[in-house]
Amino acid sequence: MNYYESVVIDYLRADRAIFVNTECCIQLNQADNPDSSGPHWYCDAVASDFRNKCIFLCEISYGKQLTTLTARVKDWHEHWQKVRVALTRDSFLPAEWDVRPWLFVPESLVPVLLRKLGQIAGQDGTLHFTPRITPLEMVQPWKYRSWNRVGEDEKPVSVPDTMKV
Repeated sequence: MNYYESVVIDYLRADRAIFVNTECCIQLNQADNPDSSGPHWYCDAVASDFRNKCIFLCEISYGKQLTTLTARVKDWHEHWQKVRVALTRDSFLPAEWDVRPWLFVPESLVPVLLRKLGQIAGQDGTLHFTPRITPLEMVQPWKYRSWNRVGEDEKPVSVPDTMKV
C-alpha cells in the first residue's frame, strides 16, 4: 500500500456509513486459487456505502499517464457483469446495489482520466458504469471531520457533474 492509499482509506472510513475492505480480490471465476482461475484483480479498496446502497471499487493513482488505473478500468468495463457476480458471490454484497468505480487522482490529471474514460467507452460513448472521481487534494485529513465525514466538499469544475455524486 502506498502513502496515498492509506490517506484515501482514512477518508473513506471517516464516513460512518461506509465500510471498507482493502486490497480486496475480485476473482471472475470461482476457484480456490485466483492465480490459476483466470482474470482477477486486487482492488485498492471495495467500499460499501450503506447510506446510498452503493458498492464502490476504489482505485488510487497519481501516475502521470494513469496507465495502470485506466487498464484496470478497461478490464472492469470488458468484464462488468462477471465483476458484479464475483462481488455478490465472494464478498456477499447485495446484488441489487449499484456498483461504481471510485477513482482518486490528482486534480491536474482529471482531464487525462476523462479522456481515457472516453476511449474506453468507445464509439458508442457508453460505459457499463458511471465512475465517481475525487481529486486526491480533497482527501487530505485537514479538509474533513475524521470522526463523521458525511458527503464531500464541492468538487472542482474539472470533474463533470455525472461523476461527482
